[in-house]
Amino acid sequence: MTAQDFTKAPPPRDRAPRTGPGTRLATRPLMRWRGVDLITAAMLAVAFGVMFWGFDTFIYPILTTATAGFPPVGELMLGVWLIPAVVGALVVRRPGAAVFTELVAANVELFLGNKWGAAVLLSGVLQGLGVELAVALFRHRRFGLAVAVLGGTLSAAFEIVFYEWYSYVAGSSTAWQANNLARGLGSGGMFRRGGGLALAVGLVREGALNAFPPGPGAGEPTLACRPAWPGVVQGRAWRRGHGSCWGPGRR
Repeated sequence: MTAQDFTKAPPPRDRAPRTGPGTRLATRPLMRWRGVDLITAAMLAVAFGVMFWGFDTFIYPILTTATAGFPPVGELMLGVWLIPAVVGALVVRRPGAAVFTELVAANVELFLGNKWGAAVLLSGVLQGLGVELAVALFRHRRFGLAVAVLGGTLSAAFEIVFYEWYSYVAGSSTAWQANNLARGLGSGGMFRRGGGLALAVGLVREGALNAFPPGPGAGEPTLACRPAWPGVVQGRAWRRGHGSCWGPGRR
């Protein structure tokens, strides 16, 4: 993409801009859900729910034993449960996608069995809301690295402050709770960048998201100047009186 792509005059308002056959540019954030959005988010959530069950059953007990000497270290595992929300947000890019994906995954985890019972549903809502807030702060126009990291951080903060502090460390000192929060925030940001964002990029690379905004061949309105890789990590919004145009950039 050349610099000229960012400086040319915006298209007329009476028709949607195009980048190629069958591809139109969005003049506003995508708000309406399609059937394919719902189905894809649900399938992703089910897959993550099964992954949660496997982690809860086979890996979590080992890591818990290994960190028993200093429990706050165990908070570094929190990021594992935050990944579905960021993937749902990056792929579907509709309001509520993060909460929907995280909550459905939590329901699957509950159905398959876990040690926390129905409490995972509350965690799912809180974790999803953290990502929704991050996306909203960027006005549903950016879905790159900054959103992934901020979403992970806010997601971990919501989970720890509004749930774990009252359920697991209610009687602990302020310093202990702060230590717990710091490690959780680090885990949230780290897993969102290395897990959720990497997975979404991998799906784009394999062509699994061609029907979605991140896909290089997206067949719907998309907030990109042209369907160009890497769609998931696009940034650098361009605004000149008519909608938004995204160019490649890691933000």
